[in-house]
Amino acid sequence: MEPITFDQIRVFLAVVDEGSFSAAARKLRRAQSAVSYAVANLEGQLRVPLFDRSSQRPTVTEAGRALVEDARKVASDLDGLRARAHGLARGLETELALVVDVMFPTDRLVEALGRFQAEFPSVPPRLYVEALGSVAQLVLDRVCDVGILGTMPDVPQSLVAEALAPVELVAVAAAAHPLVRWEGGPIPTVAFREEVQLVLTDRSRVTEGRDFGVWGLRTWRLGDLGAKHALLLAGLGWGLMPRHMVDADLAARRLVRLRPAEWDADTRLLPLYVIRRADAALGPAATWMAEHLKASCASVGRGVSA
Repeated sequence: MEPITFDQIRVFLAVVDEGSFSAAARKLRRAQSAVSYAVANLEGQLRVPLFDRSSQRPTVTEAGRALVEDARKVASDLDGLRARAHGLARGLETELALVVDVMFPTDRLVEALGRFQAEFPSVPPRLYVEALGSVAQLVLDRVCDVGILGTMPDVPQSLVAEALAPVELVAVAAAAHPLVRWEGGPIPTVAFREEVQLVLTDRSRVTEGRDFGVWGLRTWRLGDLGAKHALLLAGLGWGLMPRHMVDADLAARRLVRLRPAEWDADTRLLPLYVIRRADAALGPAATWMAEHLKASCASVGRGVSA
C-alpha cells in the first residue's frame, strides 16, 4: 500500500471546507481533475468513501466526517513540524526558558506571552515564577535565558540588566491590626518593629543571608507571595505588597494602607530589570521577549508618570 501523503490530506480538507471539488480546485489553484484524482486515491488507500458523489454537489460521508478531525490534526502537526524546522534552520530556539519575579504584574506577563505565542508558535515557553535572588540564580545557572528581576539593590556583574517600569509597593495590614490606629498619619519605625512583619524570602545563593525592606524585630518568612497575601488578610502581621495585587483589598478595606514615617509617599517604587547572562547571546525568540518586555513596560511607565 502506498503511503498517504500530506498533499492528499490537504486536498481532502480543502474539499470539505470549500464544499465542492471545483471550489477546492480554485482555492488550491489546480485542475479539478487533479483534485478529484487525489481524493479518489486517498479513498482507495483508506478503503472508505469520503464523499457521496450521487448528487451534483458532493457531500461528506459518515466515514469522511469521522476522519476530518484526524486529518486536521495531521495537517496541523505537519505545519508545526515545518515551522519548527524552519526556525531551527535560522537559529530559532527549541523553547524559551523565562523566569519572572513574583512582583511582576500578571497582566503584563500574560500580554507578553500571548504576543510571543503569535510571533513564535513553534517555540513553547517554560515559565518559572520566583522571588528575590532565585530569579538571578536561574539565569546565572543557565536554566533560563531571560529573567525579570526585582527586589535587589544590586545586580551581579555577570548579568546584563536593563530597567523596566517599576512596581509600586505599599505597606499594608488587615483592618483590625494594631498598626491601623496610625491610619492617615506617618507611622514611626519603632511601631512597625513591635509587630510581626511578614517577609518574602527565598533560598538562592545570590541573596543568602540578606534582607530587603525588613524592619520588624519579629518576622515570619514565607517563600510564596500568595501565602503572604492570605496571612495579611487574616491579620497575622503587616507587610509590603505590590499595589496591583492588593488594590481590590484596599478598596474593600480588607487591607489598610500604612504610611511609614521614613517614606516620603504612601508607596515606594520597586525597580525591575530584564536580565540575561553577559557571556551568552540570546536567540531570536529570547531576544524578541526581552525587547517586547522593555517596550511594553516603557509604555506602561510613561502612562503612570503622566
